[in-house]
Amino acid sequence: MSDGPRLPGVEQEREEERIVLHVDADCFYAACERLREPKLEGEPVVVGMGYEPGETIGAVATASYEAREFGVESAQAISTALERLPRRAGLSPDADDYDPDLIREETGYYRPVDMDYYESIAEAVQSILHDCADVVREVSIDEAYLDVTERTAWEVADGFARHVKDRIRREVGIVVSVGAAPTMSAAKIASDYDKPDGLTVVRPDELRAFLAPLAVDLLHGVGPVTARELREMGLETAGDVAAADPEPLVERFGERGRELYDRARGDDDRRVEPKGDPKSFSRESAFAEPVSDPGPKYEQIETLAAAVADRAQREGALYRTVGIKAVTPPYDVNTRERSLPGPVDDPDLVDRITRELFAEFETEPVRKVGVRVANLEFASADQASLDGWGHAADRPRTDESGSELDEESINRSSGQSSLTDFR
Repeated sequence: MSDGPRLPGVEQEREEERIVLHVDADCFYAACERLREPKLEGEPVVVGMGYEPGETIGAVATASYEAREFGVESAQAISTALERLPRRAGLSPDADDYDPDLIREETGYYRPVDMDYYESIAEAVQSILHDCADVVREVSIDEAYLDVTERTAWEVADGFARHVKDRIRREVGIVVSVGAAPTMSAAKIASDYDKPDGLTVVRPDELRAFLAPLAVDLLHGVGPVTARELREMGLETAGDVAAADPEPLVERFGERGRELYDRARGDDDRRVEPKGDPKSFSRESAFAEPVSDPGPKYEQIETLAAAVADRAQREGALYRTVGIKAVTPPYDVNTRERSLPGPVDDPDLVDRITRELFAEFETEPVRKVGVRVANLEFASADQASLDGWGHAADRPRTDESGSELDEESINRSSGQSSLTDFR
């Protein structure tokens, strides 16, 4: 079919049919800490960057909604946060004689940032997102855009978005807010609209009416300084910006002024595009209750290994690392991985290695298991298997710099295990 001229409005109509989700975890670091310490649920929790237990240094990375009620905010100095919400003194919630009635309500729990742990939780969420959408753009550890145009329809978009939320809550244990809209900028606004635990769907014919009454500082990309300047121009709402002459906006803000005008009108032709090749593929699955019997655990490992290897094949990826995750009560994340002598595409190998790595947890109570392949390579070369690396007598084995490996190095590389967390 030739790329001839289109009838007026046809392209715009096709664009408006796009369905974009923005998924944003609510107080992500605090939510992760509650996974690790379930008794923190409902309590004020402050997670500090550069903070050490018992100290007053550092800055607030995340404050739970309960902590925010006391005036604790992100980027605030820990010393200031402690003035507004003192550290909880007295017994630990894990103590046998813990009595919450003996502790002041106007206190909270402070925890240091644990990025390795948070990244392991984020990867579990990202795995679900990639399973629910054809295109995913991860913009930070706790938020992503999804293009689900081919997965659902506007008539049932509410149900699809609810499915994404419920699956993350059920399989990972954290709460996310989801916004659905025909553009990326509107989807972002929609996910923020009803936090926490929000779900807001803005259909194409509702977009302008949804945006119009919003304060200008709620427009995507508008910070405090820009919001103040817009108000100085007499523009209080997105509807005001949409109805304004765009030329003064361009004079004041440059090309960004045109962008503000377009976004306020719901015009945003950006596509949801991945930020680059993924660094790993993983799948995880949780049990309703901790499981000690080896049978169900190995069955789940086998299923996850097959799913991960299949995705690598579909994406045209080779991998140098195979790993497993075992989460034991209360929420201790244990990972093991093995490096291979070269990039491979070998589902049988993934199955065998994951079983060998999981043997350590065969009789341990486990509440969640996961499988991961990492150190990916995306190339047009023929896919490889371990046989191709292990039995090609005329092909010397080399490291990443091209230097030939001796047999001791090969054995050490192929058998290496570590405690590296899923990233």
